[in-house]
Amino acid sequence: MSSCVIVVENLPVPLDRRVWQEAQALRDAGWRVSVICPKTEKYPLAFEVIDDISIYRHPLPLEARGKFGFILEYLSALFHECRLLAKIAFKPGFDVIQVCNPPDLLFLNALPYKLFGKRLVFDLHDLCPELLEAKFGRRPLLRSVLLGAELLTVKAADQVVCANDTYRDIAMARDHRRPEDVEVVYSIPRSGFVRRVAPNPALRRDAHVVLGYVGVIADQDGVDHLVRMVHCLVKDFGRRDVRAVVVGDGPARQSASDLADRLGLSDTIAFTGYLSGDELMAALSAFDIGIIPDPVNPYNDAISMNKVFEYSALGVPSVAYPLSETKRLLGASARYADEATPIGLARACLALIDDDEARLACGRAAKAIADERFSWAREREKYVAAYARLARDHGFAPVAPV
Repeated sequence: MSSCVIVVENLPVPLDRRVWQEAQALRDAGWRVSVICPKTEKYPLAFEVIDDISIYRHPLPLEARGKFGFILEYLSALFHECRLLAKIAFKPGFDVIQVCNPPDLLFLNALPYKLFGKRLVFDLHDLCPELLEAKFGRRPLLRSVLLGAELLTVKAADQVVCANDTYRDIAMARDHRRPEDVEVVYSIPRSGFVRRVAPNPALRRDAHVVLGYVGVIADQDGVDHLVRMVHCLVKDFGRRDVRAVVVGDGPARQSASDLADRLGLSDTIAFTGYLSGDELMAALSAFDIGIIPDPVNPYNDAISMNKVFEYSALGVPSVAYPLSETKRLLGASARYADEATPIGLARACLALIDDDEARLACGRAAKAIADERFSWAREREKYVAAYARLARDHGFAPVAPV
């Protein structure tokens, strides 16, 4: 049996939906799968087996925001990943290491194993040079360092997997990989993962329209823009019949919550923290409009956000800034801000808040796009096929049919 270990640094498994679905896809295709990831309060066990997938978790000293905090976080992660890779290499062993960025440093732990014939897959989740700019502004020297790390990671990989076609173009143009070495696998929820259930009435209260956000709350995600957008709706446009619900957590959650308090919105915006299972679905089912507040910058312009797929699967219309990848995925089913500011986002929301029929029509259009184009079964097939080619080309034991 072929075996692999997947290394991810920024989220634990099974919370990281993309990595968990990949691990399950490989398991179903006959691979023995291990995962290395961080611990959190919700996932504190150093080791457990879930659905025949072995999960090894390591501590992190902090959830970083500043530059020096990220350096400490990444050095700690590299140490623990090195330790756990050695443990897994001894028993049960592996043929393939898959590293998932950020950061573009995880390949360093894989290099010694390549000397012994192990193969490396790079799963390109984020464009780290662009992510740096989104978090900290222009830093030419640091950008050059991150471009070099990205190039080295892509060059070291035997197979590159990208989260969208824009990333694939960059891997080929910026990092000089052949088209046949780069596979696109979108982070689409598996069928049935996102589903409508009875909505949580406590989240709506008496609001006419619920504005929803789901996802990680980091500096680049723009939840502060959502808070300021709601302030515009309430204070500038007098819309006191709306409520916002923010589902998720992350290093910027407290600052976003504090901003809501300062703006007098503590009763208008609910921060639920991380939710899962039916509790998560009950929150998402309460959304009337899904907000994508990620600001306009080169990083956000290129990413395919999970919430695009999640809102669409539920038939929830989206309001977003005019980001290239978001517009490519959602087209006319979404409404886009006429300027890259919270008040522009508020005006886009008003077009759906004030017109119930338009809101429902956009939701139906989003659901039709999801049903026609957003299929994890199709993405899963491409992902497993990339591993099957790797096994065939390098003489591993054959994997079971997809």
